[in-house]
Amino acid sequence: MSEEHIIGVQFEPVGKIYYFNASEHPDVSIDSHVIVNTVRGLQLAKVAQTAINTEGIKEEIKPIERPATPRDLMLRQMISEKESEALNIVREHVKKSTLEGMKVVSTEYSFDATRITIYINYESESKLDIKSFHKEISQKFPDLRVEIRQIGPRDVAKALGGMGACGLERRCCSTFISEFNSISIRMAKTQDISLTPTEITGMCGRLRCCLIYEYDLYEEARKTLPKRKKLIQTPMGEGRVIQVLPLSQSVVVDIPERGPHQFTKEELDTGKIIIPEPPQKKKEYFQEMDVEIVSTKQVVSTPSEKTSPDKKNYTKSTRQKQSRRSRRRRK
Repeated sequence: MSEEHIIGVQFEPVGKIYYFNASEHPDVSIDSHVIVNTVRGLQLAKVAQTAINTEGIKEEIKPIERPATPRDLMLRQMISEKESEALNIVREHVKKSTLEGMKVVSTEYSFDATRITIYINYESESKLDIKSFHKEISQKFPDLRVEIRQIGPRDVAKALGGMGACGLERRCCSTFISEFNSISIRMAKTQDISLTPTEITGMCGRLRCCLIYEYDLYEEARKTLPKRKKLIQTPMGEGRVIQVLPLSQSVVVDIPERGPHQFTKEELDTGKIIIPEPPQKKKEYFQEMDVEIVSTKQVVSTPSEKTSPDKKNYTKSTRQKQSRRSRRRRK
């Protein structure tokens, strides 16, 4: 029996990954498109993963219908234009109605264009009458099966995109977060982040997703350190912990009559203050290299220097010739 070819697909960019069996189509690769059958009918999906281990997957893995063709991609583009038109129709209807606090985020057609899903976000104290709203919208699309889905503020922020609260050009949820994790205020406290709402709240109005990025690292580091406000013994005497510094594996302890002092975990364990070794002086550059310094000055001979015998003879003969010439001129 041949090994199963399991792939992970996404129906939208940075969306949740769903798993399908592509054993009958082994040529399917990453970034290619396939047609799959879902609870919302046939859908066009993009392959995001291949050669997946099925051990941790609990959901049923259905086979794909077939690889997508160029005609399928063209049809998907035409459907996208229909989705934009449907979105404008629904938003116009909401404007004219008394449905305050409703946001129509997006619309989605099934690949066979027999069903339309409308994604809304409703934040109001008054209760939303979904049945009456569904009935009104169904009249706008008589040939389609209409489905209405309520989504949370995080999904709205992801769908709309835009700049993040930290200044990033694109929000994390629109860039790489495919599934949202549960975020709690405890994550901010563990990392000693200011609890000011503007510091921990994202553009969606909920706690920022980035609070979970380094949470496990801080949580693990804190396990080996004493808790804040705990009375502990230090090399300088007994004191109370006023600050925990997980990343440097140290704590700040307030010691009576001595004030706050910082101690590392090693100092607390050994009961001795560890004096760090002074930094070694950097060796001089020329000490490390075997450099031969050569003078660039020209050697100029002086009268006191001894000349060679050849040079002496040459000088004497030249003087004799010059004296003979001067005598002849006189005559």
